[in-house]
Amino acid sequence: MRNIKITLKYDGSKYRGWQRLKDTDMTIQSKIESVISKMENKDIEIIGSGRTDAGVHAIAQIANFKIDSEKSISQIHEYLYTYLPQDIVVTNIEEVDPRFHSRYNAVSKTYLYKINNNKMHDPFSRKYSTHIPNKLNIDNMKKACEYLIGEHDFSSFKSSKSKKKSNIKTINYINISENKNFINIKINGNGFLHNMVRIIVGTLIEIGSNKMKPEYINQILESKDRSLAGPTAYSQGLYLHGVEYKK
Repeated sequence: MRNIKITLKYDGSKYRGWQRLKDTDMTIQSKIESVISKMENKDIEIIGSGRTDAGVHAIAQIANFKIDSEKSISQIHEYLYTYLPQDIVVTNIEEVDPRFHSRYNAVSKTYLYKINNNKMHDPFSRKYSTHIPNKLNIDNMKKACEYLIGEHDFSSFKSSKSKKKSNIKTINYINISENKNFINIKINGNGFLHNMVRIIVGTLIEIGSNKMKPEYINQILESKDRSLAGPTAYSQGLYLHGVEYKK
């Protein structure tokens, strides 16, 4: 049995997220499994590094699947490129150790959140960024990030749907940059609770809007109370930017 690792780029605008669902085939996992299963003439399951929510995009999602096929790597890649929808592209493919698991072997993930901070929205990027017309205080947002770095109980930054056994996570870094009023927020950590990144971003937007002070992050963390954090930021601004593994 061969273990195939793929790197994916996708536009999540019209999909209901990564995870396969019983009532629809409009998920990223379902679309890929359908193509691979037809290629192999039997049901094939793929394993993703993580589950992106409805409307969330990916620049470098990682997945793996096991097949008996004698097709070459280039033939498999060509087949996937030919038959996957145009908003899902396999950018890299390789055969890996049979023990490789895209989710369990991941040591960290990086998410990117894009904000259009211009007064007027851009019709061409509206599906791929969140429009905040009021000028954000980036200095305060950066100060707030300092309180989030490190290992914390992130109970205040998860949705009620989160099923993780532990709410303890480590944020390695948060980088905020701006170019022509477009703001990029990169968050890297060893793992994330359900909606954790979007709630962190929603809280940073509140701070950038001067509705909260940066140091209020400490109180939010200590409270373990979701109601004290900011709203969940919209999904269209979020991208799974990359997944890191041990070399």
